[in-house]
Amino acid sequence: MRRHVIIGRYGPGDRSRFPLGDGEVETRLDLVVGERTLDHGIGRAIGDLSRLSVHPSEIGVDILVLAAHVHAADTRISRASESQDGWTREIRLIVPVSDPDRWTAVAPTFVRMLNFLTGDRWSIAFRARPRRFVRVAPERPARLIGPPFDDLALFSGGLDSLIGAIDALENGRTPLLISHAGEGATSDAQSTIFDTLKTHYRGRAFDRLRLWMAYPDGFVRGSGGENTTRGRSFLFFALGVFAGSGLEGAFTLKVPENGLIAVNVPLDPLRLGALSTRTTHPFYIARWNDALHGLGLNGRIENSYWDRTKGEMVAACTNGALLRRLVPSSLSCAAPTKGRWQGLGTQHCGYCLPCLIRRAALVAGLRPDPDPTVYTVDDLTARALDTRQSEGVQIRSFQLAIERLRARPALAPILIHKPGPLFDESPARQAALAGVYRRGLEEVGALLAGVRTRPG
Repeated sequence: MRRHVIIGRYGPGDRSRFPLGDGEVETRLDLVVGERTLDHGIGRAIGDLSRLSVHPSEIGVDILVLAAHVHAADTRISRASESQDGWTREIRLIVPVSDPDRWTAVAPTFVRMLNFLTGDRWSIAFRARPRRFVRVAPERPARLIGPPFDDLALFSGGLDSLIGAIDALENGRTPLLISHAGEGATSDAQSTIFDTLKTHYRGRAFDRLRLWMAYPDGFVRGSGGENTTRGRSFLFFALGVFAGSGLEGAFTLKVPENGLIAVNVPLDPLRLGALSTRTTHPFYIARWNDALHGLGLNGRIENSYWDRTKGEMVAACTNGALLRRLVPSSLSCAAPTKGRWQGLGTQHCGYCLPCLIRRAALVAGLRPDPDPTVYTVDDLTARALDTRQSEGVQIRSFQLAIERLRARPALAPILIHKPGPLFDESPARQAALAGVYRRGLEEVGALLAGVRTRPG
């Protein structure tokens, strides 16, 4: 087990020295390519926004720089080799920013947020950028008409974000959609859906911002990569806030996520680590809002679908016909390329946790129309599924969770607190979250009626 520190540097002339702790390994994160261009997709994102007449603030750029440090640590420091327990890493970041005093005041909030999100032990220190880079954000030109966007929303290529985009457009909004261009299947889904929306809503001024950020193998010396990516939503949220900092007046970054996934109650007591993510948990979003307030940004993050199941989102979509056309293009599967071992292309497996929630939602929400998605395991009732193989693991976990709640319905208000604290939520909202958890399991239970499992 080794402790790691990632130190951001603004160019080769940035040679400030920082003492290392006992057993700590340093990784240098070079933030500048060439003379002044910011690397890791940040400079391109600034340029892309400027072409949309959106000019992020210095604090907005700092947030994306912080996210670059977090993303590097989360994806390049192996849990298997770099932690004592096979999971919890010890990570320190030293981040150059425009206003160190302002950032230092909110450092405890970011540490608390990241500890909760990833399950690691984080430490963050902020320092001033070198004098040459005191200003890196573009000048905001004087203008009579601001950018056209009156909405910001995360756009992942999944079913929930598709519904969020359709609802915004049908309600007359002009959203700027925020995407992280990840692996090919996800990027393809985002592009296909966006292009179809642009054709359908021809003449509307909505657009999207995409960021590609990835680090090579060996970026952290002596460590393999890490694929659990518990911190992926930090980059996603940071990109949205970065864009929001360039809008006129207050902004709201919308996170379209159904309540069952947002709370993400573990299906059984052993579902820890990567199987119990907190990417849109209410506690995590509340800490982001605390941080934005502390940084003086006039914005907030909200999930307007927190009290709905995925099936309820499908049923209530404001343009059901368009949704039905685009459902096959959306991507929910946790590993859509694993069918290549069977000679298949990119498609939904049909039995991972996101696929099961998706299938249940489309059965409930599209009724009487069928689910048009192609699944590798198309018929879950054709044979008994082995619970020691990937095709049966999540199904059996859902069956156990459904049986537990069916036997003791009063557990719902207790179980919603298992993934993390909900003290920011009012009693009424806590009761609503318990209700959406119960209804979400009922949706999946209807899908799994007649599905048989057996131990291998």
